[in-house]
Amino acid sequence: MTLAEKILAAHSDKKSLSPGDFINVRPDLILSNDITAPIAIKEFRKLGVKKVLDPGKIVMVPDHFVPNKDIASAEQAKMLREFAQEQGIIYFECGQMGIEHVLLHEQGLALPGDVIIGADSHTCTYGALGAFATGMGSTDIATAMATGEIWMKVPPTMRFVYHGKPGKWVGGKDLILYTIGRIGVDGALYAAMEFTGEAIDNLSMDGRFTMSNMAIEAGGKAGMFRADGKTLEYVSTRAKRPYTVHELGPESECASVTEYDISKLEPQVAAPHLPSNVKPVSALSGVKIDQVVIGSCTNGRLEDLRLAASVIKGHKVAPYVRCIVIPGSQQVYLDAMAEGIVETFIRSGCAFSTPTCGPCLGGHMGILAAGERAVSTTNRNFVGRMGSPKSEVYLANPAVAAASAVLGRIANPDEV
Repeated sequence: MTLAEKILAAHSDKKSLSPGDFINVRPDLILSNDITAPIAIKEFRKLGVKKVLDPGKIVMVPDHFVPNKDIASAEQAKMLREFAQEQGIIYFECGQMGIEHVLLHEQGLALPGDVIIGADSHTCTYGALGAFATGMGSTDIATAMATGEIWMKVPPTMRFVYHGKPGKWVGGKDLILYTIGRIGVDGALYAAMEFTGEAIDNLSMDGRFTMSNMAIEAGGKAGMFRADGKTLEYVSTRAKRPYTVHELGPESECASVTEYDISKLEPQVAAPHLPSNVKPVSALSGVKIDQVVIGSCTNGRLEDLRLAASVIKGHKVAPYVRCIVIPGSQQVYLDAMAEGIVETFIRSGCAFSTPTCGPCLGGHMGILAAGERAVSTTNRNFVGRMGSPKSEVYLANPAVAAASAVLGRIANPDEV
């Protein structure tokens, strides 16, 4: 079996599984946020169930409109808070929280071999740990909270093999953008994307989280890595419960195997208005910008902030350009302060924020006006994603974003 099939079989009491099989699966972690949890809570109430089946498996993280931007978002967050108190589930309050898909693995709640479901499309992030993680609707989450199970169709597996040594400014964001650019936003529709090869073996955990995070932008059901030595080192000091490592099956039957040589790959940029509209950074170097966002569940980890700070240090943000930097969690914020990264950004003229998803979904903390362009390390650049439907969003890695902030146009970090 493939890695996805092995994990799903272990959570459904099946000896073997094949793509297309329908199964009932017991998730290890059930996640929702301040946008999706209120719907799940209302649906849970409709079931007539008084208590969740296992409060230790349920996590609610207010992160999209937190700190609350208006009365409506305050009411959403209040509903989470009250439900968490009532049910005794795992809950992260504003000030202790972070962006959910940075926080959960950082806190040792997501682990190798897990099945993780979340009412958020970027739940696939945890596949970087060797877990099967996928997004679902809020009604599915309500049912899982009540019964401890969800039903699922076993996805086919598409294997992507990356050869070569990437260049200085090329990381996980560039590999996944390049892949999406080649296969399209529906190129892996309802498939488990399995990432492997020597370039992947050398990729950091933060880079792997970025790649898994954006599997959904190719239509993927999950984005998965094998749990290797780097993974086990990462979870060894974080894990709060036992976990099982499932090995990658080299002889397993995949729906497809695609190989890339990334040794000469430039940093990649997704131009408006699709994550698949990908071009090398050199092809977009004349595009002037108004805003840069560095952060999100895609690139808000410490390695991302380090990379951006190394580019922007000693420079100033270009006149009439806004650069907004948002750490993915309070721990990332603390670590960035300890390393002097926060000071670097502030001295360069950046706005540095508490953890929030705000600008990524056009919620708050960085909305675009009509006619404005942004370079963002986030994961989507659909029409109106970050504000006005007449604005434009270009997706890039943190180094490209930082260089663009300095020069006021899309730029290769080497230019800075």
